[in-house]
Amino acid sequence: MPAQKAYRQSVKRNSRNMSVRRTTRTAIGQARRALAADAPESEAAIRKAMSLLDVAARKGVFHKNNASRRKSRLAAALNRTRAG
Repeated sequence: MPAQKAYRQSVKRNSRNMSVRRTTRTAIGQARRALAADAPESEAAIRKAMSLLDVAARKGVFHKNNASRRKSRLAAALNRTRAG
């Protein structure tokens, strides 16, 4: 019986985590596309992606260091486009 409850909990957690992961990855992709197109809203898109990464790390979907690394890479990409 306890295994059945653990399974139900894991299914629930998995769907919740996948939802957060999906929205985060979508935001990161949009930010990268905005940077590649040199769009004026690229900074706002990166800020949104960074915020979603923070939320995902807080919820335990991404490890804190993983989220930090992804944010760092987005910031570095933004700085490269500003400099070049």
